[in-house]
Amino acid sequence: MGIIIKPILTEKQTAISEKFPNRYGFRVAPSANKVEIKKAIEELYGVKVESVNTINYAGKRKSRYTKAGVISGKTSAFKKAIITLKDGDSIDFFSNI
Repeated sequence: MGIIIKPILTEKQTAISEKFPNRYGFRVAPSANKVEIKKAIEELYGVKVESVNTINYAGKRKSRYTKAGVISGKTSAFKKAIITLKDGDSIDFFSNI
């Protein structure tokens, strides 16, 4: 499994990217550190990374009420990285569609 799992293309992340045009979000492997993430982004997209901020999200307990009774479960934990690129660099996620 690679270090970069997938880019984050949510409404909230798009708003951040519009406010700061050189910031992008990625879901990354939980064991990856900032140096590995930086190297993987630079190799994958051919850009120069200025900084990497990481956030660990713990899984949350969820329950719902159904005809069969209460069903309990848990959302999965994940790690997110916010990448800041050098001025002039950008990543186009939709170029190969």
